[in-house]
Amino acid sequence: MINKLWIFFIISGAIYLIINGKADILNAEILSSGKITLDLVLQIFPLLALWLGLMNIAKKSGLLNKASQFIYPVLSKIFPEVPKGHESLSLISSNIISNMFGLGNAATPFGLKAMESLQTLNKEKDTASRSMITFLVINTCGITLVPTTIISLRMMHDSTDPTNIVIPCMIVSTVSLLCGLIIDRIFSRRYK
Repeated sequence: MINKLWIFFIISGAIYLIINGKADILNAEILSSGKITLDLVLQIFPLLALWLGLMNIAKKSGLLNKASQFIYPVLSKIFPEVPKGHESLSLISSNIISNMFGLGNAATPFGLKAMESLQTLNKEKDTASRSMITFLVINTCGITLVPTTIISLRMMHDSTDPTNIVIPCMIVSTVSLLCGLIIDRIFSRRYK
């Protein structure tokens, strides 16, 4: 649905410019947006490659698993339906840690595998379980310690202090996570 909406906006905007005789603006925007996109990719790619590489090293060295052990006690309280030692808890913790370092791209595979693993515990296969909904809330509102993408975008646009966004991001993501978990608990108790 959203793809159709974007296609509608693009086509209607292009038609509007052509009808009003401003096709030169359309051409200039098409050409400049390609350059802007390439610049964005070239500036973000090294930073993402660095963090993804560090996460891969952490995963292969077992550091990610050790870090996950610190999260297990909290996860067992948040996900009481998931049996202790189930693989989904490990995948969820890997997803949370990846999101903490602003690596949404690295967190996505862990999140998808965690959902698949949670689906194996789900008795009603056509409806999301409470654990799946809770994980979706955590994944959406996840705590970010190092917002790598935002920092790289601020660097790209010549910010005088690109890292001054770190503390506000930590505060906002923590508050949104707590609010999301509270609302999740209220709804899960109401519709039990």
